[in-house]
Amino acid sequence: MSNPRARPISPHLQIYRPQLTSVLSIMHRLTGLLLSGASVVLSLWLVSLALGEPTYSLFAGLWDSWAATALMAAVVFCVYFHLLNGVRHLAWDRGFGFDLPTVYASGWTVVVVALALSALTLSLLA
Repeated sequence: MSNPRARPISPHLQIYRPQLTSVLSIMHRLTGLLLSGASVVLSLWLVSLALGEPTYSLFAGLWDSWAATALMAAVVFCVYFHLLNGVRHLAWDRGFGFDLPTVYASGWTVVVVALALSALTLSLLA
């Protein structure tokens, strides 16, 4: 019992043009996932610290690489982006900033400020 009428289908990803709002929404979710993984690594670091110097030195040896430095830079960016975008969502929950120009302005502000704060933090740590 199929319906012979042609039904409209949703646009496929190949023809859909991503918008800033959808990209930032996906980034917010991805940064949340990365921060969850980073909290597990932080917990493992604390456990290695509690288990004594041999275990800690093994764990600390993993952090002497360019990949670990890049991962830490990504985590710093994720903290700032997730925090700032969360504040933006809290403003939306209160009913502020729903007109399209404000949505785009606040979105770009979140990205630029997160990048700037990340650069500042990493320059202070170096």
